[in-house]
Amino acid sequence: MTEAHLFALGIALAALSGVRAYLTVFGVGLAGLLGWVDLPPALAATTSPWVLATAGSLTVIEFTFDKIPGVDSGWDLVQTLLRVPVGAFLAAATLSPDGQLSGGALAIGASAALLTHAVKTGTRALINTSPEPMSNWTASVGEDVVTAGGLAIVFAHPWLALSLILGVVLSSALLVLWLARKVLRLLSPRTSAG
Repeated sequence: MTEAHLFALGIALAALSGVRAYLTVFGVGLAGLLGWVDLPPALAATTSPWVLATAGSLTVIEFTFDKIPGVDSGWDLVQTLLRVPVGAFLAAATLSPDGQLSGGALAIGASAALLTHAVKTGTRALINTSPEPMSNWTASVGEDVVTAGGLAIVFAHPWLALSLILGVVLSSALLVLWLARKVLRLLSPRTSAG
């Protein structure tokens, strides 16, 4: 892979971890273990049976918690402490062929993970204002599909995966802004004509 492909791969993995860190680590480790991709040396740790078992178990737990309105927002707040560092590691490990994690690569990965995590968390907090659970479940399943789909194409086509991920993030951010404005208009006191 060229340096440009590794850059796109690292950023895409970091962005995916901002949405589903456990699923991303599990997918990377499984792809490396099964020989679907040659992982950079620093990512080889993800192929460990312990890492795969832990990430797989936590993926199942997250899948369940993320479907419960209200619980998902609490889960997202706690996961801020994990998703951003995992994104930083995934990007730096991908961008560091010698296994030495550079500060710049860590910062880029953390930024990408923080961006996607912030959009995900903001979107879900806004969706939780709705009294019915269907929109929450739909958003959660959509996040599962985006992460799994992103992982399915990220190693073969990192630029395409990165473009799709950023497109979804941008669309989600615009949707959140639009919905937030609508909610604020509904909640603002109406002024009566004098």
